[in-house]
Amino acid sequence: MSATEGLNLTLKVWRQKSDKEKGKMETYQVSGISPDSSFLEMMDILNEQLIAEDKEPVAFDHDCREGICGSCSMFINGEAHGPGEMITTCQLHMREFKDGETIYIEPWRAKAFPVIKDLVVDRSSFDRIMASGGFVSVNTSGNTQDANAIPIDKHDADKAFDAATCIGCGACVATCKNASAMLFVSAKVSQLALLPQGKVEAKERVQNMVKQMDEEGFGNCTNTGACEVECPKGISLENIARMNREYLKSSIS
Repeated sequence: MSATEGLNLTLKVWRQKSDKEKGKMETYQVSGISPDSSFLEMMDILNEQLIAEDKEPVAFDHDCREGICGSCSMFINGEAHGPGEMITTCQLHMREFKDGETIYIEPWRAKAFPVIKDLVVDRSSFDRIMASGGFVSVNTSGNTQDANAIPIDKHDADKAFDAATCIGCGACVATCKNASAMLFVSAKVSQLALLPQGKVEAKERVQNMVKQMDEEGFGNCTNTGACEVECPKGISLENIARMNREYLKSSIS
């Protein structure tokens, strides 16, 4: 392959019209793909090709294409967001693949993430978990203290910021053999549990969020650690241990 020729690839893409219909892998050929293209740009080229052939394009989620929103959820060759460490699908480039390679592209696989269409899944279960307790209720009337004026230990602040980098993409769920959401929920719990602003509602928060997580149908955590490995933001398993401590503390206090 010369630099001007580009990559010739075989794509095995999951196609499914809705959550009520069975899906299957469809095979497509794309050629002349620049190694400098992003994976989503390659998908755009595939869809342009399908439209030109009067065929239905592949539905997939995307928004910022800058690794910020986490909506570009694809399982690529058996890996959440594909090969590469600490990147989202939109940050994956075609130079990671070889000319003539076959690439398997699937949606997240989890009971709590039902397929909407093709590679698009319904991740509103994460929204409901957040709505159950992933916030701080602050009375803004009167002379509320400025958050920047509250002294916070740097160690705690750093860990809170690390937890806050979770973008809620769902890679942890898709990667986990149990489809557990513990890494996501623990990151959101830790983010607030480590800060003084989150202490007031700490007990109710962890209880409500864990309860909602279970009601959504996510599996249990068995400490395999795959979630941390595949997380595009490197969220630490330490957050799960912290959430377990918070949950135990809230249950006995």
